[in-house]
Amino acid sequence: MKKRSSEDLTYGIRSVIEAIKEGKTINKILIQKGLTGDLMKELMTLIHKENIVVQKVPIQKLNHMVKKNHQGIIAMISPVAYHEIDWLVQQVYEKGEDPFILILDRVKDVRNFGAIARTAECFGVHAIVIPSKDSALITNDAVKTSAGALFKIPVCKVTSLTSALDFLKGCGLKVYACSEKSETLIDKLETTGPKALIMGSEEDGVDLQLIKASDVNFKIPMTGSIASLNVSVACGIAIHKLMNN
Repeated sequence: MKKRSSEDLTYGIRSVIEAIKEGKTINKILIQKGLTGDLMKELMTLIHKENIVVQKVPIQKLNHMVKKNHQGIIAMISPVAYHEIDWLVQQVYEKGEDPFILILDRVKDVRNFGAIARTAECFGVHAIVIPSKDSALITNDAVKTSAGALFKIPVCKVTSLTSALDFLKGCGLKVYACSEKSETLIDKLETTGPKALIMGSEEDGVDLQLIKASDVNFKIPMTGSIASLNVSVACGIAIHKLMNN
């Protein structure tokens, strides 16, 4: 596992408890398997209250990340704060603009995530929505890859992308899903008005449930022998087309 910058990490049970109480934005907490005790009970209570993602790991993994006494607890701190999707969409409408929201379904590679954020910010996408699990984390590496765009474009973390889609559709957004299995070409789309774009994971694209929940499915036409594009490249093409069709 690649070591993280110390700026991304807080470790030690009491330190992590205080980080949560101070309202730090925490991507994930890694906990050594089998930890017990009163402080652990206090920590777990806070974790459940704040709905923070937890991963139980062997001590060897923690030792590889931090050489100092981590007490079996490492919290990954996000360098940026997450936004609430309902507040954000309302704010865009209040500005007199049509929202354009980008939804990333299980995009896990930090470099892809950063590149996508950079493209989205350059083209004027209003926000990025990611799931709380199975997604790349906003780390300093992601910020660097985004050329600082992650400091500018709001990112919303949600527990359910399906629920987020329902909310966006209820707010008047038309949902587009990019899928190589679609028969509809992107050039044939009518894309005016409020919209959301779903881009899928590096491994298997957009989840079938999300495809079914979307209003329109489309694919990017290709003439070469390679069957698919890198997700960050496909995302740039799709955003540009949906912005300008």
